[in-house]
Amino acid sequence: MRLFDSHCHLYDEAFDEDRAEVLARAEEAGLARLLVVGSDEATSLQALALAQAHESLFCAVGYHPHESRFMGGEIPRSLKEAVRDRNVVAIGEAGLDYYYDHSERSVQREVFARQIAWAVDVGLPLVVHVRDAFGDALALLESEGASRCGGVLHCFSGDAVQARRALDLGFYLSFAGPLTFAKNDALRDVAASVPLDRLLVETDAPYLSPHPRRGRRNEPALVVHTFRVLAEVKGMGEEELADRLWENGRALFRW
Repeated sequence: MRLFDSHCHLYDEAFDEDRAEVLARAEEAGLARLLVVGSDEATSLQALALAQAHESLFCAVGYHPHESRFMGGEIPRSLKEAVRDRNVVAIGEAGLDYYYDHSERSVQREVFARQIAWAVDVGLPLVVHVRDAFGDALALLESEGASRCGGVLHCFSGDAVQARRALDLGFYLSFAGPLTFAKNDALRDVAASVPLDRLLVETDAPYLSPHPRRGRRNEPALVVHTFRVLAEVKGMGEEELADRLWENGRALFRW
């Protein structure tokens, strides 16, 4: 059974002491592909370096909404050059986060729109972060023509209406550790309704550890917990679901 962690941050300092062991555990757990997602210029280049060093890794480069205030007036030259590398398969983590507001909302929207245009221009899908900002994020994806590049809403936390708007744009929805939390029946209902050909699963490691590891450092091997819950809510065998998710990852990221 081949699994794919569609979103992790392996360059994070949380892995500095045991990154090799983390990758070994991922392989033992059946993970044959991992997407390492950048948050700004420096971490995007770190993600690329990891992907260049490990055959099972690919990466996304871009600016997280928290870091939007640091981008400046245009996409950094180093990232424009990075997308020529075959290991770069997506733009992101881009989007909007109105929960923390680490960057002004107007700046977040400007930088998100810029990255949508960049993704369309270079022909790569978007990895999109949305928290407490679904209205504005979906409106920008629609108005900026994000259906031309497609992508994934990672760690999806929206409702059924928001899910449908994203699906109508041709986007995938990826589910992370919160899908396993006891009080998240509403999210499990949404996951159950998503078409099989638009589903992905992820860890967002080192964040959002699934039950029963909630509150501890997350790592790619733990995606199996979220995957098993997803298999339950879809009423599918694990082998069949793993095959579908693998094909979804390959279709979106074209590895």
